[in-house]
Amino acid sequence: MKVAQVLHMNGGVGHASYANNSLVIQEKVICLTKPIREEAITSLYCNTVPRSLAVADLGCSSGPNTLLVVSEFIKIVEKLCRELNHKSPEYKVFLNDLPGNDFNNIFKSLDSFKEKLCDEMESRIGPCYFYGVPGSFYGRVFPNQSLHFVHSSYSLHWLSKVPEGVDNNRGNVYIGSTSPTNVARAYYEQFQRDFSLFLKFRAEELVKGGRMVLTFLGRRSDDPSSKDGGYIWELMATALNDMVLQGIIKEEKLDTFNIPLYTPSPSEVKLEVLKEGSFAINRLEVSEVNWNAFDDWNALEFESERSDTLSDGGYNVAQCMRAVAEPMLVSHFGEAIIEEVFSRYQQILTDRMSKEQTKFINVTVLLTRKA
Repeated sequence: MKVAQVLHMNGGVGHASYANNSLVIQEKVICLTKPIREEAITSLYCNTVPRSLAVADLGCSSGPNTLLVVSEFIKIVEKLCRELNHKSPEYKVFLNDLPGNDFNNIFKSLDSFKEKLCDEMESRIGPCYFYGVPGSFYGRVFPNQSLHFVHSSYSLHWLSKVPEGVDNNRGNVYIGSTSPTNVARAYYEQFQRDFSLFLKFRAEELVKGGRMVLTFLGRRSDDPSSKDGGYIWELMATALNDMVLQGIIKEEKLDTFNIPLYTPSPSEVKLEVLKEGSFAINRLEVSEVNWNAFDDWNALEFESERSDTLSDGGYNVAQCMRAVAEPMLVSHFGEAIIEEVFSRYQQILTDRMSKEQTKFINVTVLLTRKA
């Protein structure tokens, strides 16, 4: 699997597009981590008072959440400018993702974004310039010391490639409860290499005192095969295994499919930051979001009222996962199986969500570039 070619969310605005299936869970994560970004942006501005601010969103994807953090950033800085009686700075906004990302969808939304932002502000804001920057954030993307603030949400758990040495991970697509121990080790070592490179390159691109806020899809447990890390992918593997048993998919096809992802624990994130050495850790926090972000889990009370919500939730989660995983599945298995896979997956998700508490675990870290 050539990750740079197939690792992108479904583009466009169709029923399986990321634009139409990313709102609830991803927006909820962004809202949960807002206080950390506010702290980072406020301390950055007050300590540097730059006349020009360069902001990068890495793994920006496309859809309604792409410019949410940018809007938030500008509003916080403009509020500070009014309070401190400063002139508004100019804003340079860099939107980065792999070349297969639907940048056109982003560009088409910029005019309406600027109009909405101006309407929401009480006074004029500084000029804003937007740039699309295709390329992997596991390499250099920006010039030396050109950025003040870097944000990334739900992107850094994606690896630069599928780890080597996981050929014996039969019947799984990620680290599962039945994966051999070498598989977890290979995934972790790939994460270490990738995240270390990410930190190294961002240290070169950020100004001294620059801030980064990074949110991973992660886990609380130190065990990489624990449910809080990759259970949602284990259930996808269940759907694929059922199709193998019925002869719809060849067993060897499934056995050679592994996704380039790692859900780190807080301690694993902290260790790599300390080892690389360019950044100080200001905050490191864990949050969680229900798979069905519409549903506030309340044991089994009001079960009849919840049944429709759970059914819809299974559909919503399956559609969200489809927007993420479909390009990888099509590349490996072909397009013919997609509708069947996600129909089965939706049923499995609905069943699991009706019987147990299912949550995404998020690890968020606020870093400052050392002087």
